[in-house]
Amino acid sequence: MHAPLTGPIFAIYYPVFAAIAAPANLIAIVILSRRRCGLSSCITRYLLSMAVTDLLVVIIAVILHWIRGIYFPVSFLTTTPGCRASAALNYAARDSSVWLTVAFTFDRCVAICCQKLKVKYCTEKTAVVVIATVCSLSCMKHIPTYFIYEPVYVIDNVPWFCSIKSSFYASPGWAAFDWMDRILTPCVPFILILLLNTLTIRHVLVASKARKRLQPNCNGAIQRDPEMENRKKSMILLLSISGSFVALWMAYVINMFYVRFTKGSYFEASNITDPRFILQESGYMLQLFSCCTNTCIYAATQSKFRKELKNAVKYPFKLICKFWK
Repeated sequence: MHAPLTGPIFAIYYPVFAAIAAPANLIAIVILSRRRCGLSSCITRYLLSMAVTDLLVVIIAVILHWIRGIYFPVSFLTTTPGCRASAALNYAARDSSVWLTVAFTFDRCVAICCQKLKVKYCTEKTAVVVIATVCSLSCMKHIPTYFIYEPVYVIDNVPWFCSIKSSFYASPGWAAFDWMDRILTPCVPFILILLLNTLTIRHVLVASKARKRLQPNCNGAIQRDPEMENRKKSMILLLSISGSFVALWMAYVINMFYVRFTKGSYFEASNITDPRFILQESGYMLQLFSCCTNTCIYAATQSKFRKELKNAVKYPFKLICKFWK
C-alpha cells in the first residue's frame, strides 16, 4: 500500500468509488442479514462475511488511506504508528476477502460435486468455523507487516510518515516473508479458484448429460429437473463471484510478476504515461474495485435479492411519504 498519488484521476476516482462501494456493501450486509434471499444459511454466512471484509477494505484502503491521503495529507494516520496500523489492517482485510472467496468456492464445489461430504461440510456451523479461521489467520499473518516500516521524520519526538526499512531488502527473513505474502495472496487463490471452478463445471456438465439420458421424454418435451436447475443457479453465482475476482486481480498479478522477474520497482510516478505506471495503478484500482462487484452479482443472479434491494431503495421514500401524510 504505497503513498497516495496526487492528480485529478485519483482525486475523482477514489471518492466516487467509495461513494458507491461503501453503501453497496452496507446494503448487501443488511439484506443478507435478514435471510430473505432464499439462500441456504451456509451460503448466506459466506456472502455476508465477504461483504463485511469488502466493506473493511473500502474503509481502510480507500477512505482512510487514499482519500484521506489526497485531501488530508497530514493527520493522525500519517504518524508512523498510524500508517503502520493502517497498512497491517488493510492487508489483513484484503487477505480475508480473498481467502473467503476461496472458501466460498470450495464450499460450492463440495456442495455440487461431493454429495456425501456435502451433508457434513456444507453447514452453517462449518461455515462459521471456516470464516473465523480465515480471518484469524489473515490477521496473524500480517502482524509482521506492522514492523516493516520506520519513520521518515521525527518532529518533537513524534514519528511521522512511513518508509520501508532498508533491512527489509537485505534480510533473508524479510525476503522470505515477502515471497510468502505474494504467493499466498493472490497466487495460490488464483490457482485454487481456477481448479475448483474447472472441477465444478466438469461435474455439472457430466451430471446434466447423465440426468437428461435418464429423464423421461413426454410428448417430445423434456421435463424440468429442479435439482439440476438449483445446481446451475448455484454454479452461476459461484462462477460470477470467483470469475470477477480473477478478472479484477489479473492486472495486479501481472504487474507483480513483472516487477519480480525484471527486478524493477514499484511506484514510478515520474511519468504518468509510462505503461508500467499505468499497469501498476490500473492493478490497484481494479483490485479495490473487486470490493463492490459482489452486490451487483447478487442483484444480477438472485431474484429474491433484487426484490429485497428494491424494497430497501423504496423504504426511505415510503418513510418520507408517510411523514408528509
